Amino acid sequence: MILYPAIDLKDGQAVRLVHGEMDRSTVFNDDPAAQARSFVEAGCEWLHLVDLNGAFAGTPVNAAPVEAILAACKVPTQLGGGIRDMATIERWLDRGLTRVILGTVAVEDPDLVREAARTFPGQVAVGLDARNGLVATRGWAEETDVRVTDLARSFEDAGIAAIIYTDILRDGAMKGPNVTATADLARAVDIPVIASGGVSSLADLQALRDTGVIAGAISGRALYDGALDLGDALSALRAAQ
Repeated sequence: MILYPAIDLKDGQAVRLVHGEMDRSTVFNDDPAAQARSFVEAGCEWLHLVDLNGAFAGTPVNAAPVEAILAACKVPTQLGGGIRDMATIERWLDRGLTRVILGTVAVEDPDLVREAARTFPGQVAVGLDARNGLVATRGWAEETDVRVTDLARSFEDAGIAAIIYTDILRDGAMKGPNVTATADLARAVDIPVIASGGVSSLADLQALRDTGVIAGAISGRALYDGALDLGDALSALRAAQ
């Protein structure tokens, strides 16, 4: 199972939100590229980036810090937030991203997801963010009546690289991930599923890993707060392989 350190970008800074609420943010680093370098130096295999402003605006906003991270770090990197058309997808991949994450358009324009996955095989993931099993879009501000599992299954034949499943009510709250819901989703589809939201301890990572079906986990606030040591977590996961 791969551990993805998260860098959430708001107004050019590395922040963390609570439950996805923009007015409940904590700034952890004024220099996101320096933060990324520290994660890489600790041994991470991937970086997970989110353009929070972009998720609300519907277009990239934090391009400068993302590009600075890509220039500073040579590990594979994935980005979500404000990526809603083919031109933006192509532009980000041309700039060195390994993978783009499509969230809102997975609900509003699933044909775009399919086209992108065909055009850029292995480089398109779908972000499914949910409250109580129902998908939320546009920076989690709008709720839908679409069930996570139904939407995930609709992309089974699309060739997407991964599903990033976020339980919004767990995100940034340091209360542990929704292991059961994430594992149920992973068992329901053949697409690799990455857990996000609430991963706050080594025990959380071990619980996700021990399901045997979850491909990865994203952690942010716990790494910044020191509740989870990245080096120790990576060592523990590798030792269990």
